[in-house]
Amino acid sequence: MARLFVTGGQGMVGRNLRAHPGIAAWQVLAPSRAELDLCDARALRGWLARNRPDAVVHAAGVVGGIQANMAEPLRYLAENARIGLNLVTACRDAGVPVLINLSSSCVYPRDLGRDLAEEQILTGALEPSNEGYALAKIMVMRLVEYACREDPALQWRTLIPCNLYGPHDKFDPRRAHLLPAVIHKIHRARVEGHQMVEIWGDGTARREFMYAGDLADAILRALADPSALPAVMNVGPGVDHSINEYYDVVAAVVGWQGRFTHDLGKPVGMRRKLLSVARQTAWGWAPRTGLHEGIAATYAWYLEHQP
Repeated sequence: MARLFVTGGQGMVGRNLRAHPGIAAWQVLAPSRAELDLCDARALRGWLARNRPDAVVHAAGVVGGIQANMAEPLRYLAENARIGLNLVTACRDAGVPVLINLSSSCVYPRDLGRDLAEEQILTGALEPSNEGYALAKIMVMRLVEYACREDPALQWRTLIPCNLYGPHDKFDPRRAHLLPAVIHKIHRARVEGHQMVEIWGDGTARREFMYAGDLADAILRALADPSALPAVMNVGPGVDHSINEYYDVVAAVVGWQGRFTHDLGKPVGMRRKLLSVARQTAWGWAPRTGLHEGIAATYAWYLEHQP
């Protein structure tokens, strides 16, 4: 059985990948950070030499929502860049033939809005609120491309998912992305009997979200035949919704019937970032989980696992 090394295997993407039925085709190696610190280049090289994986999915990283990115930009740039550089160079030296690198939609310029196509990366200024994280992701994506340029036999590719949500997400509002933070906030409002929930900004900014289980499906398809993929490809539903709409759907799922207020003084990040899925469509794949269905599944997991 082929051996698959999943970095970040204990995180949301890694856990959803390991839970996918298709993962049964692989012997999965998913060490925790305590077992393998990707910031330690020597330890990583030794681990690869001992375990010799046939393929790697790079899903590890320091991640967080807008509050966390604005509070610690140095950490989000430095640690993510170090992890990516260590991994790419170690995999190249170990001769790993297949690598699927997961990037982020924040690599796109801030002012494009919609139809964000892969060739537009590095054509404009980044969104300041998560610039550090974006710079690290762009660097790793370029490292993957450069490695393939130097050695065309490598089947290394980068997938750029839209925003993700799902089981095993982080729901702490200080570290969470939009949807898990909204789920936590509205659940607490229902439990504590609050009739009002605050939304940052006017709620008209738009975001594209995909259920993490669907990304796992795309990753496994990519692993099955990486040569069929372009060097860089967006992954997402190709449809976005306003922040107000996400709050409305979550409220319906949670069963909260209060009202929303808006704090116009809070930051909201990019007004819109909707990915072009032209390459994904040509690849013959699309996510299958609807928004209401995905939020319901995520909320069920939250109720079972959160204190």
